[in-house]
Order: sequence, then structure tokens, then C-alpha cells
Amino acid sequence: MTASSSLVRRFGLLHATALNMTNMIGIGPFITIPLLMSALGGPQAMLGWLVALVIVVCDGMVWSELGAAMPGSGGSFGYLRHGYGAATVGRLMGFLFVWQFVLSGPLEIASGYIGFAQYLGYIWKGITARQTIVVVTVIGLANLALLYRRITSIATITVALWTGTIVTVIVVVVTGARHFDPRVAFDFPPGAFNLSLGFLLGLGAASRVGVYDYLGYYDVCYIGDEVENPGRVIPRSIVISTVAVAAIYLAINLSIVGVVPWREFVPAEARPQSSFVVSIFMERTYGPGVATLFTAMILWTAFGSVFALLLGYSRVPYAAAKDGYFFKVFARLHPSQGFPSVSLVVLGVLSIFAGFVSLGMVIDALITTRILVQFIGQIGAVTALRRRAPDMPRPYRMWLYPLPSLVALLGWVFVFATTPPAVIAFGLGALGLGIVCFAAWSWKGHTWPFAARPLLTPGSNA
Repeated sequence: MTASSSLVRRFGLLHATALNMTNMIGIGPFITIPLLMSALGGPQAMLGWLVALVIVVCDGMVWSELGAAMPGSGGSFGYLRHGYGAATVGRLMGFLFVWQFVLSGPLEIASGYIGFAQYLGYIWKGITARQTIVVVTVIGLANLALLYRRITSIATITVALWTGTIVTVIVVVVTGARHFDPRVAFDFPPGAFNLSLGFLLGLGAASRVGVYDYLGYYDVCYIGDEVENPGRVIPRSIVISTVAVAAIYLAINLSIVGVVPWREFVPAEARPQSSFVVSIFMERTYGPGVATLFTAMILWTAFGSVFALLLGYSRVPYAAAKDGYFFKVFARLHPSQGFPSVSLVVLGVLSIFAGFVSLGMVIDALITTRILVQFIGQIGAVTALRRRAPDMPRPYRMWLYPLPSLVALLGWVFVFATTPPAVIAFGLGALGLGIVCFAAWSWKGHTWPFAARPLLTPGSNA
């Protein structure tokens, strides 16, 4: 019996959609609005959010085709290996996926730590930059300590996180709907839509923030062998969760900018209140007492999200190492508790250090790191499999192929190309270092491309 056949296919369409949405909606909506508005200097930055929506909808079709055709655990790790050849280039792509995950995973977790520290600033008046670093460190160590054991209550934790997040979102949307002022929300600055290089760069920055807010639309693909009727459920859950979250984000953004004038928190780096704009939103509507209570709810959501992220992400390098596709040290389990201790500690510590830089830089580095190997790599995998294995069973076939792939590819290239040069250098440098590490690791283990070739016997043909 294979490992996958022993798992119960218990995730129907509702469960799969809820899983995606749980990972898409965390602290993101409450910390990115000032960054989004600052990218283009006004509410026209919502265009970047729409560009991100087009990218993830088209990219969701890539995930859908791969996930429906290969519904196993591992998601991108499996798609890249099969798409490029599991014994050759696919081995490199699988390694690079885990390599970038060890970097991008902590960046995503760090955004939650930064968001926690920012909203704590509403309660802890006058918190300094040094004190913020201390808060990030303490929260990161507390998260690591809570996870340094066998976790058996993940379902309960996920439900608690989801409930807190949904309640928080509903309160914001209902409050915004009752107090919405269109003159405040759509107060565009002069020349808001003038096309220029600066506008394109700002649109790219806004798009990166938008993509960050949508991350998680593909999470069901990582548990493909636990999904019932995956050929139908995986594609539909991706579409439904993306559309639903888009509506939720639109409602949240309009709720806040329809009450708090955007000029009060733009540019974000020069406006201290931008760090906890939703708390200001609640204070103006209900007073400081309710705003403090609501801030505590956001802190709960932030901590719950980083807890769930570190728990899930620490299993990815472990699983790859156990299968022989990553450094063996990451396959170590705790001797008595049986959890992946090395993987957990490495990702946990990197997350803390990543929390010492600005939120905007974290988001830029996170998206840029994932684009090259995971997102663009999977577009190549879909194309390669279409050509190399045309008869492969595909319960879901991308509509209007290859148009969605091309749109997603152009979108990812646009987002990457409009990233600040220093962050692009970081992304390319991380990728280059990963290739060097793969080469050294493969040479030491005598695996592709350094596998020992069999000796030719006399009289045999070369």
C-alpha cells in the first residue's frame, strides 16, 4: 500500500475552499492597506490589487491543471519534479523549490510578526524601533517554543484562527458599510492616472502587495491526496476561494478608506498611525475602548496566523529531505516528540531575523523569491507536460490554453521587473546560491548531474 492510499479523502469542496480562504485571510488585510495606497499615492492603487487578481486567477488555472492531474501531497514540489523529469532537471527544480521555501516561508511568517508589533503600537503608545525588534523577537521565540512539541490539536487551532479572523473581518465590513463616505473613499489626487514610468513602478509595487494578500489560493494542492474527487474539487475550490477573498478584500479596503481619509496614512513610512490604521478606523467609529478591544482581536489573529504558518511550513523541508530531495539534516525528528525539530528551528529563527526589516521589504522579497522557481517554474511545467505527455489524464484542462499561462507569465514578469533593484538582486542571488548548493550536494552524493556512469564492457556500443 502506498503512502497516499492510506490517507482518507475527506476534503470536499466546502472544506477545500475553507482551507484556502483560511490561509488567504490572516493578518494581511489589516497591515497592507497603507502600503497599497502608498504605492501610487491614493485610492488609484486599487488598480494594482486588480492586476494581482488577474494574475492569480490565471495562475490558479495552472495550479488547477497540475493539481487535478497529480493530486498528491507536496504541491509544487511534485509538479516541478514531474514536469521537468524527476531524475534530472526536475531534481534541481524540486531542490530549488524547497530552497526558496526556506527563505520565503520565514519572510511570510515575519510579516505576521511585524503586523503584530505594529498593532501593539496602538496599545503601547510610543513604542520605539528597538522595542519593536524586542517584540518581534519575543513573539517569534514564543511561537517557536509553543511549536517545539508534538501538535495534535491542529484542527482546533485552525478553527479558532478562522473564527477570530472572520469575526474581525465582519466587524470591519459592517462598520464600514454603515459609515461609508464615497467622497472620502474616492478622493483621487491630481494626475492620479497619468501614465509614466513612475506610475508603472508604483503599479508594480501595488501589485506585489495585492499578490501577498492573495497568497494561499492554492493551498488545497498541498494535500491533494486527502481531497475527494480532486479533479473537480481542486479547480473549483481555487476559483471560489479567490473570488470570495477578492470580494472580502474589496469590502475591507473600501470600508477603511471610506471612513479614514487616505492622506492621513499615506505615505506609510511617514505616518505612524498607518501601522494600526484599522484601530484608528474603529476608534473614530466607536471610541478608544472598543478600538483597544478590536486591536486585541487583531493581535490574536496575527499570532494565530504565524502559529499555523510555522507549523505547516516546517513540514515542507522535512518531507523533501526525507524523500532525498533536500539536505539530510532537515529530515531529523525530535527523539521523543517525533516532530521535525531541525526544520522547525531553522525556519523559526530565520523568521525572527526577517522580522527586523520593514514590512514593505519583507513583502517585496517574499514575492520576488517565489516568482522565479515556483510560479514561473510551474507555468513551464504545465507546458512541458502538455508536450511530453499529451495523453496524461487531465480531469481539468486549462480553459483557452495557453492564454491563461501567458497572461500569468507576463504578470509575474511585470511584478518581478518593477521590483526595486536591491530586491531583484536578492532574489537572483538566492537562486544562484541555491544552484551552487545543489551542485555541491549532488556532487557529494553522486547524484544527477554527477551520477556515476556505468563502465562500458568490451565489445559494447557507446
